[in-house]
Amino acid sequence: MVLPFEPHSITFDEITYSVDMPQEMKDQGVLEDRLVLLKGVSGAFRPGVLTALMGVSGAGKTTLMDVLAGRKTGGYIEGSIKISGYPKNQETFARISGYCEQTDIHSPHVTVYESLLYSAWLRLPPEVDSKTRKMFIEEVMELVELEPLRYSLVGLPGVNGLSTEQRKRLTIAVELVANPSIIFMDEPTSGLDARAAAIVMRTVRNTVDTGRTVVCTIHQPSIDIFEAFDELFLMKRGGQEIYVGPLGRHSSQLINYFESIEGIRKIKDGYNPATWMLEVTSSAQELSLGVDFTEMYKNSDLYRRNKELIKELGKPAPGSKDLHFPTQYSQPFWVQCLACLWKQHWSYWRNPPYTAVRFLFTTFIALMFGTMFWDLGSKTSGRQDLFNAMGSMYTAVLFLGVQNAASVQPVVAVERTVFYRERAAGMYSALPYAFAQVIIELPYILVQAVTYGVIVYAMIGFEWTVEKFFWYLFFMYFTLLYFTFYGMMAVAATPNYHVASIVAAAFYAIWNLFSGFVVPRPSVPVWWRWYCWACPVAWTLYGLVASQFGDITTKMEADNQTVQEFLRSYFGFRHDFVGICAVVVVGFAVLFAFIFAVSIKVFNFQRR
Repeated sequence: MVLPFEPHSITFDEITYSVDMPQEMKDQGVLEDRLVLLKGVSGAFRPGVLTALMGVSGAGKTTLMDVLAGRKTGGYIEGSIKISGYPKNQETFARISGYCEQTDIHSPHVTVYESLLYSAWLRLPPEVDSKTRKMFIEEVMELVELEPLRYSLVGLPGVNGLSTEQRKRLTIAVELVANPSIIFMDEPTSGLDARAAAIVMRTVRNTVDTGRTVVCTIHQPSIDIFEAFDELFLMKRGGQEIYVGPLGRHSSQLINYFESIEGIRKIKDGYNPATWMLEVTSSAQELSLGVDFTEMYKNSDLYRRNKELIKELGKPAPGSKDLHFPTQYSQPFWVQCLACLWKQHWSYWRNPPYTAVRFLFTTFIALMFGTMFWDLGSKTSGRQDLFNAMGSMYTAVLFLGVQNAASVQPVVAVERTVFYRERAAGMYSALPYAFAQVIIELPYILVQAVTYGVIVYAMIGFEWTVEKFFWYLFFMYFTLLYFTFYGMMAVAATPNYHVASIVAAAFYAIWNLFSGFVVPRPSVPVWWRWYCWACPVAWTLYGLVASQFGDITTKMEADNQTVQEFLRSYFGFRHDFVGICAVVVVGFAVLFAFIFAVSIKVFNFQRR
């Protein structure tokens, strides 16, 4: 391989993992405070050795893997985990390890090559130059057999893009380009047919042969897949190990170990050893034979040999140093921002259902409003004329704003699941991601606001002065911005997209009520009037109406007032307040973007 890596072993001794007792179990009369999921598990994984983590459903395979990889978000861990003899530190461990999750989560609108480039850019150390990085990516693509798919878009699982098996290989490749020494794979063959599983296993085997430490949880493998493993870590329900050791040629060592136990039926010729092993070690078998496989394992030579191995690998090699990195992330803050922005750029550019549809919708609404409110902006002789002009602004702001907030939510929700995986892998901190998500919206909304502004301004016939036209565009732009950021904020602060849309919708109606159009601010009862100042839509309408009509001093026909005086007495709008409105509307956009960033950083709705 182009990039050298340091082989590392991982040893763990007497690992116990427990969680708080679920309320349902307490209601059934369970007295303990904690539910133990792993009971004193020990073992060692070595470089160049492919280990299978197996057991019946609920044995704790993924739990053990998550504990070792440091991916658990809760619970209590006891026992010692060492990396090449030194105690494990999660911050440095994330830099030398990879974790291929069971669900293949990737950004849908980037290509296979871009996914790998992005992962390598953020995870390889800064001293690796661009040319070496690209050579390394080429090698990984060859190793994982992704070369023909280089320019394919990843797509959404089950909808478009890559097939399940291709996504699996991409998941492995994305971890491999980080040049890790230790790789965990959670069920790399689940959901695949025999041919696809064989391709994925060939990839895994190629990876091990480079001298890396690889551990896979695996569920009901075929004979061929089972034979590809070197060692087996077998667990039974309750989180205890019952066999930890080499498989041997044609699984001979495993078969000999279990056949030597009295009462266990012999394996038939050509029968799958993996299936046989799970059958003969089931809880029902334990009961009928009256044995405890865990106790038998703990009294075996195999157990003593493993303990020796753990002791031996648990001592640092002479002349070796503990893992140390000067910074938590491989790349500095500005490079993380740049990389996230680069990926967001492609994600948005290749997502016409979101970007183009929003643009076409805006153009359609602009033409519809323009023809409906034709030339009403130039009339200021009566009250109704002003109400009509203000109505065009009020409907546009709410119509387009709510549409923007609702359409951005699914986009952010999909990216957030990818963000959880990438942050756990130590690719970047939350702020560069939030920064990129906010910045990428700016040019798209600018195009949207200018398109709408130019069409509507001309058709409704507002006064053509540079100042008034600028204010109109300014308020439309920042209003669409704060609505979009509001939609993003709702997603970041709630567990999923459905809850976000319900939470967000609650405020649209309130903003509508207090916008100053349905009931003018001076007419709102005094105990509710404070909210008019806290309602972003009210500030937008204030700014739009005051900047267009607040300086008109011609008398109105029916009233003995000028337009300026009428706006002040009826709506409470003053022309000299437009600057403050502008500052407040910008403030709302910044505030919602800031809350979005903080929510992304603080809340983690992924439970493991």
